[in-house]
Amino acid sequence: MKVLVVDDEELIRDVIVEYLKLENMEYKEASDGYEAIDLAKNEIFDVIIMDIMMPKMDGYSAVKEIRTFSNVPFIMLSARSEEYDKLTCFDIGVDDYVTKPFSPRELVARIKAVTKRNQTVKDIYQFDGLEIYCNAHEVYVDKELVYLTPKEYDLLLYLIENKNIVLSRENLLTNIWGYDFYGDDRTVDTHVKTLRNHLGQYRDLIVTIRKVGYKFEYKE
Repeated sequence: MKVLVVDDEELIRDVIVEYLKLENMEYKEASDGYEAIDLAKNEIFDVIIMDIMMPKMDGYSAVKEIRTFSNVPFIMLSARSEEYDKLTCFDIGVDDYVTKPFSPRELVARIKAVTKRNQTVKDIYQFDGLEIYCNAHEVYVDKELVYLTPKEYDLLLYLIENKNIVLSRENLLTNIWGYDFYGDDRTVDTHVKTLRNHLGQYRDLIVTIRKVGYKFEYKE
């Protein structure tokens, strides 16, 4: 596993790196958003740990830029614990959020959890003109590549893996955003809406179950 650690505080990077070494993980370091973008363009990482407040380019901007060419999972670091900051991170495609000060052991556990969630047994799903290539994290609609945020991709994949099963909003929040996520049903509804927009003519494969949740419905 290869991790990119992005933080302008060298001491914090040193602490994280020491624990990555204990887990025999490879790593690279960056002290601002620009460095992170350059590294992400030239190397493949399994996860990026990104601080929010940094000089030159902050973490929000760096994530948005990297999202234009990569679906790599992100774990955001921040000294801020307000709900607004967490929601902003998840809206731009962050997979997890860790508040400073943090436990390095917990951070390593979250790295493993995030990368595990992005693994899947089946490589390809196909539903008429909708194709999902899991190993590449790519989704095609009638042979056209569509760009999903990590959360949109995770949501689509989870719905597909539970095809024809009704999933409550609470179930989706727990399994896509995590048990400690403090969002509400609107988070699920918003992501379903944008996901449907990406799917075009296949949007109706995601069916709304009134007052319950959603299901991916496809008859073979």
